[in-house]
Amino acid sequence: MLHGRTALVTGSFAGLGLGVAEALAGAGANVIVHGLCDRRTGEAAAGQLAAAYGGATMFSGADLRSVDAIEALVDTAARRFGRIDIIVNNAVLRHFKPVDEFRSDEWDASIAVNLSSAFHLARLAVPTMKAAGWGRIVNMASIYGVRGAENRIDYVTTKSALLGMTRALAIELARTGITANAVSPGTVPTEAILSRIAERARAAGRGFEEARADYLVGRNPTGRFVSVEAVGATVAFLCGPHSSDINGANMAVDGGWAAA
Repeated sequence: MLHGRTALVTGSFAGLGLGVAEALAGAGANVIVHGLCDRRTGEAAAGQLAAAYGGATMFSGADLRSVDAIEALVDTAARRFGRIDIIVNNAVLRHFKPVDEFRSDEWDASIAVNLSSAFHLARLAVPTMKAAGWGRIVNMASIYGVRGAENRIDYVTTKSALLGMTRALAIELARTGITANAVSPGTVPTEAILSRIAERARAAGRGFEEARADYLVGRNPTGRFVSVEAVGATVAFLCGPHSSDINGANMAVDGGWAAA
């Protein structure tokens, strides 16, 4: 389905990003695994994808807070694969604190990673996508892109802006063969979320399963986590041959959370 295409998935050495990278590799794409981890961990993740699915992979540890690093990433990918055909903006920073406790450097870092990096990657990759007459941009958004939440001002702000960026790109690029869409996952069982639930359970002297059930109340109406595989499959579909008329959409994969 995606043989001969090259996909960059930011924040993909583990968790949801790795699940998306696996789905794209499984569809035949070459994959650039990315993340701020040690090189051994990142290269191991890339190697496992190559071994499992047979495509070409590489790892980048580019710091998305730096425009120079983003430009170097795109240049390296172009030398390795010719061009980037698919961009999945998944990397995210978030700080759980009230606005009056935010440091300016924390705010700037969240804006850079969550939002500005998506702009710069589009700015740099769109010319070669246009030349090829094909491209896919997928922004990992959130239900908090359309509603507020306490003590998450950087996350809510950047996810809201990503939805606006998605619409703007979709209209601007509508006649180029490039689509831009967003995916808004519900709560998925990433290591970070499972750790937060475990911490809450320990603090309250409760069992993990009880704390997990409470965590999902008011989130996924199904009462269970959204699977990483479901999110990955949605991204792969948006990048596939039957999605050329899906443009500017926000695909909720949340068990009905947005509808509740």
